[in-house]
Amino acid sequence: MRHFGHISPTVRKDLFHQEPAEFSVASPAHTLAAALGATLYSPATRPHLAADIRKQAGRGVVSMVLCLEDSISDYDVLGGEENLVRQFADLDADPAGTEGLPLLFIRVRTPEQIPDLVRRLGGPVRHLAGFVLPKFTESRGTAFLDAVADAESASGLPRLYAMPVLETPDLLHLETRVEALAGISRTVNRYRERVLALRLGVTDFCSVYGLRRTPDMTAYDVQIVAGVIADVVNVLSRADGTGFTVTGPVWEYFRSQQRLFKPQLRRSPFLEEGVEELRTALIEHDLDGLLREIELDRANGLLGKTCIHPAHVTPVHALSVVSHEEFSDAQDILRPERGGGGVMRSVYTNKMNEVKPHRAWAERTMLRAEVFGVAKEEVGFVDLLTAGLQV
Repeated sequence: MRHFGHISPTVRKDLFHQEPAEFSVASPAHTLAAALGATLYSPATRPHLAADIRKQAGRGVVSMVLCLEDSISDYDVLGGEENLVRQFADLDADPAGTEGLPLLFIRVRTPEQIPDLVRRLGGPVRHLAGFVLPKFTESRGTAFLDAVADAESASGLPRLYAMPVLETPDLLHLETRVEALAGISRTVNRYRERVLALRLGVTDFCSVYGLRRTPDMTAYDVQIVAGVIADVVNVLSRADGTGFTVTGPVWEYFRSQQRLFKPQLRRSPFLEEGVEELRTALIEHDLDGLLREIELDRANGLLGKTCIHPAHVTPVHALSVVSHEEFSDAQDILRPERGGGGVMRSVYTNKMNEVKPHRAWAERTMLRAEVFGVAKEEVGFVDLLTAGLQV
């Protein structure tokens, strides 16, 4: 699979200076972590889940979570498990084949579900990339990660990944946050080769204080949540080789409500003929707030995003493509002859590139360029978004 693989090769050639690379579950973990993109969540109880998975793959989705936890009722868990077994069998038996399926993860409730589900899935378990581990703490995490390792061994799969979700009150409460983060760090570092990425449960964070952000606000406008995100990145996503990929929080809104604030989506990128209608549609569906939050995610060290609606996927991916300017800066910084450091004017002559301080940014940018591609010099977000939405 590849990002923007759902659009035609001709269109991709017109958009990209460097096209997104292909990847699979067998790719290196650091590549997969960067490539997760917009991870679409779906309740495990959906009756046509296999068809839904194929449909979303055709729309550019490359990672999905099939949820047995908060998205379904306590009374539906057993039915959800049985449905997953049926739906994986349907995927496996489809005459169209399984090439191009998204990376599939199951979000469980307890460690005991993991080996049980792997056993019940049987042969079609080979289409499973791993598990999402909710309400992850040091005390709960070891049992979850051991269960994933045991299930992998029993299944004969080369790898089952884990994605812990950080969402418990001890991370939010100031008096317990430091030790909670230290404990999570100890746990995930013991299983470093298995932990693909860390996910943030911002809805659960908000619930601790009875908060809910409006569609006019991002997670970073809720200061108590912004503080937790900053501390998670500080401890768990350092650029010194010890960090993990941390993904952006869910955007909850997908239909228009009465707005309290003016739209956040600038008019200037949409000035070309006919494109103003796209801007209007994005605003009507409360996606201007999403676009701002995606930008703030990346500015704050997060990559990828949890999504609960297919309409959110293409904007996340369009804003994840590396611009030609970013790529040029990163290339300059990483040139072998720059190994001794120094400072230079950027190719675009609009900024200073300082080799040593900007090196970690450049390395991360090149990894993002590998999986999301590099836009041509004249291609912007609107072009990428429009191309993605036309399929």
